[in-house]
Amino acid sequence: MQMGFFFDISRCTGCYSCEIACKQKNNLKPNAEANPGSTGPRWRRVLELETGQYPEEQVSYVSLPCLHCGKPVCLEACPTKAISKSIETGIVNVDKTKCIGCRYCFWACPFGAPQFGDSGLMEKCDLCSDRVKEGKSPACVATCPTKAIKFGSLEELEKLAREKASKKLIGATQPPFFLRY
Repeated sequence: MQMGFFFDISRCTGCYSCEIACKQKNNLKPNAEANPGSTGPRWRRVLELETGQYPEEQVSYVSLPCLHCGKPVCLEACPTKAISKSIETGIVNVDKTKCIGCRYCFWACPFGAPQFGDSGLMEKCDLCSDRVKEGKSPACVATCPTKAIKFGSLEELEKLAREKASKKLIGATQPPFFLRY
């Protein structure tokens, strides 16, 4: 069963709780010695998107992890076969004993998911496999105060996405609400 994330951009406030929870859970330290001011590897990144023009600009936030793609291009790009995809869960994993740090995976991934820490080897989100085995949600999901991130099987997440889209469509087709005095 393919597992994954569903992200609801309308609920995210840009608090960075998911990014911090991921760094703490995975013991990802800032890479300040090698690169002053760096935040080090970030397996989940909160990105700020600005749209519109003053005075009607809007800011939205996107929490972006490895998406554990159905057909991961990072896996195809890896010359040492250090990257694999679990048939049972769909989780894309990295075997650091096979990684040579060539960064081909990073260049191939359209989402920038592969990260490189002090070791120079690729590392990335593993969907908190240890927590999932215990029946828990990934740390980023458990910590999100607005419940913008959901975790589950692709079937569950597709259903959630369809429900959200249908609610949005119904809201857009309802007659306007008028106040009566």
